[in-house]
Order: sequence, then structure tokens, then C-alpha cells
Amino acid sequence: MKKKPFKTESKRILDLMINSIYTHKEIFLRELISNASDAMDKLYFKSLTEGGLDINRRDFEIFIEANKDIRTLTIKDNGIGMTKDELENNLGTIAKSGTMDFRQENQDSLRKPKTDSQEEDEVTEETAGAAENAEAAEKAAGASGEAEKSAGSDNAQEQPDIEVIGQFGVGFYSAFMVSKRITVISKAYGSSEAWRWQSEGADGYGIEPFEKEDWGTTIILEIKENQGEEDFDQYLEQYKIQEIVKKYSDYIRYPIRMEVTKSRPKAKAEGEEQDDQAMPEYESYQEIETLNSMVPLWRRNKNEVSAEEYEGFYMEKFYDYEKPLTYMHISAEGTVSYNGILYIPAHAPYNYYSKEYEKGLQLYANGVLIMEKCADLLPDCFSFVKGLVDSPDLSLNISREMLQQDRQVKAIAKSLEKRIKSELLKLQKDNREKYEGFFKDFGLQIKFGIYNSFGADKEKLQDLLLYHSLKEDKMVTLAEYKEKMAENQEAIYYACGGSVSRIRQLPQTELVLDKGYDILALTDDVDEFAIKILREYDGKAIKSVSDKDLNLESNEEKEAAKEQAEAHKDLFAAMKEALGDKVKEVRLSKRLKSHPVCLTSDGPLSLEMEKVLNSMPTDQQVKADRVLEINSSHPIFEALTKLEGKEPEKLKTYAFLLYNQALLIEGLTIEDPAAFANAICQLME
Repeated sequence: MKKKPFKTESKRILDLMINSIYTHKEIFLRELISNASDAMDKLYFKSLTEGGLDINRRDFEIFIEANKDIRTLTIKDNGIGMTKDELENNLGTIAKSGTMDFRQENQDSLRKPKTDSQEEDEVTEETAGAAENAEAAEKAAGASGEAEKSAGSDNAQEQPDIEVIGQFGVGFYSAFMVSKRITVISKAYGSSEAWRWQSEGADGYGIEPFEKEDWGTTIILEIKENQGEEDFDQYLEQYKIQEIVKKYSDYIRYPIRMEVTKSRPKAKAEGEEQDDQAMPEYESYQEIETLNSMVPLWRRNKNEVSAEEYEGFYMEKFYDYEKPLTYMHISAEGTVSYNGILYIPAHAPYNYYSKEYEKGLQLYANGVLIMEKCADLLPDCFSFVKGLVDSPDLSLNISREMLQQDRQVKAIAKSLEKRIKSELLKLQKDNREKYEGFFKDFGLQIKFGIYNSFGADKEKLQDLLLYHSLKEDKMVTLAEYKEKMAENQEAIYYACGGSVSRIRQLPQTELVLDKGYDILALTDDVDEFAIKILREYDGKAIKSVSDKDLNLESNEEKEAAKEQAEAHKDLFAAMKEALGDKVKEVRLSKRLKSHPVCLTSDGPLSLEMEKVLNSMPTDQQVKADRVLEINSSHPIFEALTKLEGKEPEKLKTYAFLLYNQALLIEGLTIEDPAAFANAICQLME
């Protein structure tokens, strides 16, 4: 066979193809199957647009055959085939895409009508209506329907339902990553001639007449020998071929078939006695098997899919032994059209809150897997969502392993974000028990979403939050808290602690609860950081019960407290001097009822935030500006006033004891336990 050089600078391009463009060598099979699917779509399209052709879509198939003895992998299709000129143009010119030419030539005919049952989710960055959005919407596809259904209908009545995949004209050459020689035998539909194209790589190719009975294309790959750690033998193994097809091409609309070896119990010979104790003997046999599912669940009409099918798909596809908490089946049109199914797991994966966890949705283009986990489709706050998205409108890079533009992905991500929030709010309203179970597992991530975005996402996430109500003793939303606020209540109040029971015992909660106001118990480390970023909800300020000024006293009470503080300013100054830099201030408390003392803070850093930050594995330690508050209504205050100016050393001991008592109440560590114990013993003596 006389060889011709490739057009373009083939050595450089083929070197890029083999060594640089593709991340995984197994991609070659995905590319060849996609090309075969395109060939069958083109022939089907021809039958619909020209008429009079004896073509039944049901007869289309892709057949794979592996021969270990001669190290060949063969991929056959009965698509439109290629003429000699098309072999020259499509395979002899690298980066010349026959499928792209087909798409451009038939752009208007390939626009698919939307089915009545398809739900529309608008996917626009702003309100739809711009000319470009209208054009994109017109171009968007409806649900594809099952392959068998479309195959069985009358061709003359069918609308073109074509989803050609190829774009760049380079996917075919990915086969050189695993092949030392590639042979293509093709016969165009309606032609009497068949041709064989053959190449060993960058040195060129040859084309010669060949005998082929039926139309279509056969590609024969002569697989390379193993090289060092490079295992090429695997591409001749039945299990590996099945694995690659299932991973990348499971939803190609045409059946991908292969003769597979199976085993079965060996039948007993006639008259041979059955021995129930003997180990059964097995025999191998060959069977033609369809490797792919063909009909994507997400392309089917929702009313045709049962809950069991959705749940089974999730458990098999995403390796979960539990059914999902809920799911969303989406068909969207707009700037970018897409279909998808999203799932919210019933429980968090074991590694969810670790660095090992990878977020992301599976990304398909026309049923072909492009990315196993596309992280850009999900914000971090919704990283627990699993599922997939399939869009014909994505701009992919040349290897079809990554995205070329992020504008399309951003539009899809924005749409998904709204849909996820909507589904969670619906769950919160319709099935509170399920939602509380969800929030127990994933609520921390939503709180981190508010904190990590510095409040940019608070409008999106604040209605999803749940906190324990001390008054109602159950989980409530901010909206539910606000709805039940007292008429004269000015703020939403919260308190922080290690548990709800510990928070109930805090001295700072007494006055707020006595006023009839509810308190939200914040028990997660991130809670106060997130709630401080919220600052307010629906016009109501959010305040800690430890805030400096809760403004809960009457004017008369404020005036009386001011006078009392002025009268005992020397006492508080003496106690402050005794405690030194342990506290910023000692003052009369406006919030204490029955407790003698409490510890609060001035400034943006609270005591709870101090605990959280100092528990982190860093050398830097922080300290809140601590304030020791004394209850003037408690008997201890009277004891302190008697010591003022008379027994300064005893006053110092009392100040020290009260400060450490306040530390214990707050769950903080006593700085000098021995000194604290000795001071108590001195009083007992």
C-alpha cells in the first residue's frame, strides 16, 4: 500500500495527541464509540430527510471484538460509512471534523422540538428575552425518549432526534495512544465501493480498495506490547472493555455489543446420579451481550420513572447502600440547555468533613461522560449533593476531558443552586423530620457557607438554618423564631455553649427568658462566626445574650443602675486592680438575676469564639476582652461592699474566686487551679 503523508504538520500534532492532549489512555475507546454513534446518527438523519431509504433505527449497533492471540481490538458500526474522499478528508487531515461539518450544514434541521411533558427550568444569567437566549432556547433539545420507541416509529413521521457528538476531528487519533497500527475499512451507504485506510502513525497513511459486504465502518487496532509499567494488555481484556464502556459510553443511544465469556453450572449427563454434597462443576460459554444502558434515566419523562428506579439508579451509580433522602429530575432550557438528576444523600459519607472528600457532579455531553466530578457545578455549601448533568451546549477542550469556557457552567450552576435551595425549603416545609435529619448531617456545611462567603451567600442560606429553641425545646428556623417574637421584642437572641443543657445553665440567659423572649442555642464551633456575619434577619438584629447592652431595662432601671455603679466605682476599680490584665473591666451587671457573677466580653471577639480559635492547631492564641459582671441583687455584692476600703487583701481573694467561678461557668480553663483551691480553703478556715 502506497503511503501518503498526513496533511498539516502531522508529526507534531500526532505527538501531541499521543503524549499531551489526553489524560487517560482509556479515553480512546470512548472516542471511537462516539464516532460510531455519530455515523449512525448521520445515516438515520439521511433516512429522515431524504426519504425512501430502507433504514430502521432498531438495526443500528456498535460491535466490539477483542482477539488476544493477534492482539487486535475491533470496533464495528453499521452507520453511514465513508467514501474514499471522506477517508482522505476526515482521517488524512488531522483536526478536520466531518461531524462538525455535518452539524454546521444541517444546523436548522437538527434543532429539536420540545416535548409537552418536558419541564422548563430557565437557565439564564438574567431574565430570558434577549435575542441570544431566544435562539438558544429554540435550539435546545427535548427529552430524547427511549431508543426502542423512536426506532419503532414510522420514519416519515419522525422529527430528527440527532445528537452528534464529535467536534474537533482529533478523537480518532487518540487510538494511537494504545495502537501500533490502525486499519479502517469503510463502505459508504449507497456506494458499491469499499476502502481500507491504514496508518502506523506520523509517517503517513495509505488508502486502497477493499472488499466489504455491508455499509459501515470497521476499525481494527493492533494493540501495543506492554512497555515498562505501561499495561496495554488490559485493553484486550473483557472486564476492562466492559468497564470503560460502562464508565464513559453507557448512555450512547445505540447498543454496544460484544461476545463475552460467561460460566454456568455444567449439566449432568443423562442417567448420571445427582450428588448434593459434591461441588458443582462449571463450564464456560460465549454470549453476545449489550454493554450499555442506552436510555439515560434523566432523558425520560418524569411520569414514566418510578421512585424505585430513581433510588436504584442512585444506589448503583453513586455506591450508596441507603436510599437518597430526596431527588430532583431537571430538564432545563435557556442560555444553556441541560438535563440532570440531583440527589441529597440520607447521611453524610464517612469522609464528608475531611480533605479527602471531593465534591462535584458527573458531567455528560450528549450522554458521553466528560468529567467524573465537575466541582464547578456545585457551590461548597451544597457540596453534599450528588448526581449528574447532561448538556449538548458545552464548550469542551480538545480532549473532551475539560471545559473550554466557564460561562456555560456558571449558568448551569446558578440554575442548580436555585433548584437545590428550593427543594430543601420544600422538604423543610413538607417533611420536617426528614429535613431535621438532613440538617443534622449537612447543616454544618450550610453554616460554613455563610461564614466562608463573608455573608455574600447569607440571603441564599439563612432560611435553611435550624437552631434549638430554649423556649420551645425543638429546632426552629429564623423565620419561625421571628414569627413567635413578643410584640415589644427588639432582637433575636442567642447563646453559645458546648450543649443545650450547658447553655440553659448560663447566668446570661435568665433575664432574657424571664422577659418571655426565646433564645437560640448555638452548639457548633462555627455557629457564632456565622451568626455574627448575618447580623440581622428580616429587619431584626441578632444579639448574643452576652452582648454589652441588651437594652432590656426600663429607663428607671437604667438610671438606678447608673447611680449604683457610680456609688461603687471604687469597689470595681479595686477588683479590677486585683485581677490585673485578666479582665478589661469589672462592672455592675444589668443581666443577672439569681447568679452572683458572669463573664462577658467587649469587642468583636466573644468568649466562645476565643475558645474555638484557641482549640485550633496553631501557635497563635487569642484572648477576648473579658468583663467581670457583678450582680448587685445577690448577697455576695453586699459582702463585697463591706470589704471595700477595710479588708483589701480579702477583697482581692474574693475577686479572684469570683473570676474563676465565672470562668468555670463559661467552660473556660482556670489559669491556676492550685491557687483557686487554696483560696477556697482559706475561706473555709
